[in-house]
Amino acid sequence: MRYNVVEKNGFTIFYREAGDPNKPAFLLLHGFPSTSHYFRKLMPILSEHFHVIAPDLPGFGQTIEPESFIYSFDNLVNFTEAFTKELGLKHFYLYVFDYSVPIGFEFATRHPDAVDGIVVQNGTIYVEGLGELFTELKDYWANPTPAKRRRYEHAYSDNIIRHYYEIGEKPGSISPDGWSLDEFYSLRHRNFAHAQNDLIFDFRSNLMNYQRMQDYVRHYQPRVLAIFGKNDPAYTMPGAYAFAKDDRNAQVFPIDGGHFALEAHSPEIAEIIIREFVSREAGDAVHRAALTLGEATES
Repeated sequence: MRYNVVEKNGFTIFYREAGDPNKPAFLLLHGFPSTSHYFRKLMPILSEHFHVIAPDLPGFGQTIEPESFIYSFDNLVNFTEAFTKELGLKHFYLYVFDYSVPIGFEFATRHPDAVDGIVVQNGTIYVEGLGELFTELKDYWANPTPAKRRRYEHAYSDNIIRHYYEIGEKPGSISPDGWSLDEFYSLRHRNFAHAQNDLIFDFRSNLMNYQRMQDYVRHYQPRVLAIFGKNDPAYTMPGAYAFAKDDRNAQVFPIDGGHFALEAHSPEIAEIIIREFVSREAGDAVHRAALTLGEATES
């Protein structure tokens, strides 16, 4: 593992990196209220086969954004574009989770040729995948009073963060390291409460863009692995199965876990990714070579 910082357009961008840069690139984007630390168990396994890169998004973790930065999902996509360009990533696999699912799919709609395949973990671009949490959020979006905004300041309180780490998992299976670090960064970041309140409210823009993201899926038929902790009350299994409805190259893998599935299931999830993205690609390459040899022999 390597821990790096790059300066770009007033940002100080922290990112984790592992693996051989000559291998296929894999960009890992975290969700709310986490950081690239979420991928600490997955990256060493994937690095045997990929060049894995995981940045902290603006408003989270170690990345420092300019004071003028406006916290919106559109700007997080713009940030992702600038980051990948700065690192010279021309095409790569994507791992998207929670907040970063609409970020990753909006990026893919803008740059379809850059994305080799997408792992979707507990996040969605389909309204049927939004769980009970979003019923209350929709009321807030429709009537965003100051009192309701203040109420969402508790959306990242210690108890709620821990609750979403542990819910749907076996007792004693979740280390406190993940939620403790999220709590630490929520206190350390100079603008965390303002940033997260803005993003919670702006999440409604993603729903407005779902149709365009779905059009991308239907048209380009990307290789999608929808790997979901099936016990997650926030992003539910119908949102995973919706990908297979629109994309013949989509596969759905329910995991017996919760929202932060990587905390307890990184080896299982890594095995799926390697089998479907590495082993299958190798098999396809052998098949293509055999076809080419057969055509040459016939001629």
